[in-house]
This record gives sequence, structure tokens and C-alpha cells, in this order.
Amino acid sequence: MIIAPDQMNNVPFLCSWSGGKDSCYALHMAAAQGLKPVVLLNVLNEYGDRSRSHGIPKEILQAQAKALELPIHFFESTWSDYERLYIENLIALTQRYSLKASVFGDIDIESHRAWEEKVSNAANLNAVLPIWQQPRKKLVLDMITYGIEAIIVSCNHTLGPDFLGRTVDKTLIKDLEALGVDACGENGEYHTLVTNAPLFKKRVKVTITDKEESSNYNFARLELL
Repeated sequence: MIIAPDQMNNVPFLCSWSGGKDSCYALHMAAAQGLKPVVLLNVLNEYGDRSRSHGIPKEILQAQAKALELPIHFFESTWSDYERLYIENLIALTQRYSLKASVFGDIDIESHRAWEEKVSNAANLNAVLPIWQQPRKKLVLDMITYGIEAIIVSCNHTLGPDFLGRTVDKTLIKDLEALGVDACGENGEYHTLVTNAPLFKKRVKVTITDKEESSNYNFARLELL
């Protein structure tokens, strides 16, 4: 299903919600185009306590949804069951909320877009990528100017644990580029948590209680205040 640009007004959409800057900005840009945000969708790990992609605790994701005054739907999954369960939940939510579109925050990785179009088509939804193919550095600067406030909650070892908790701002972008790291983190160099944004009714307050290290990644242990 393809929705023409002049038919976008008030089209109900689901936002694939990671809790990070890209999905948040995509939601805002879709809303600015006239689409209507109806529900958020997040995939938790198989234990159901934190998001599979960013490692954000469920209660913090719920606090973001509350700040947006939107319902958030969760399902638990291993990586091996991810696609099958994603499609099943997408179909169920499409029926429940009469959805017409699904919004994603990917920027320029073609395989990601192909997957998002595949699962959306399975639910008869129009896959919308509002920030697709925008220059990465400019995109982050636009997010900052727009009012997306975010902190780094996980990162690779090129950045290291000292980057956990840092605010996404112009100083951070300079430091990332000095290390040869993509400003937007589109290749998975780092992930973020949005604490405030124009559509948030209130700021989401969190604290970092600890830092954890895995074989190839660093994670902030987060707690809602």
C-alpha cells in the first residue's frame, strides 16, 4: 500500500520506537507532515525487562510513552524469532488501531529499509521513513536544533564507557568525529535515550546507577527518577 504525499493528512501510524533520537525525530517529522501518531511499538529481550536494541529498561520506555501521551505496545523476542513476532504484532496492532502507516527512523542502510518495507507490507501498512537519506551530521545537528534531548546509553569500545551518559550536542559531535566515529551512530557505534522532545509533555528523568561491559559493547544501567 502506497500513500501519496497529498493523502498523508491525519493518517494513523505506528512508530517503531527504540527510545532513541532517530525514532523520536522520525515520529516528530511524520507528525509534522500531517500524519497522526497512534501507538508506539518496542521489542523487549526474551526476559521482558529491557529493549532488545538499546538495552533501555521497560519502565523508562513507558515513561517516554506517557510523556508523549501515546500507548506503547511491547513484545518479548529472541533475535531468531524477531521477524515472525514483529509481523504478528504489527498485524494485530494494525487491526486494533486501524493503522495505515508504520514509521521508522532509519537513515541510509538499504537492508534496514528493505526489512521495514517487508514487515510493513505483511501488515498492509505503508512504511514511512521521514529522515531517510539525510546527511548524517546535518541530521544530528537538526535534531539538536529541533529540541531533541538525548544521552548516550550504550556504545562500542572505540568510544568506551566514559561516553555513557553524555548529552548529544555539538561538543559530542566534534569528539565523535575526532575518533573517526559517525556523528549519527547509524552503524551502531552508539545508542541513545531521549529525555525530552517538543511533543513530550514532561521531561523523562533518569540516572545512571552503573556501567556494564560486554565483549564488544558498553551499557549504562539506567534507573527512572
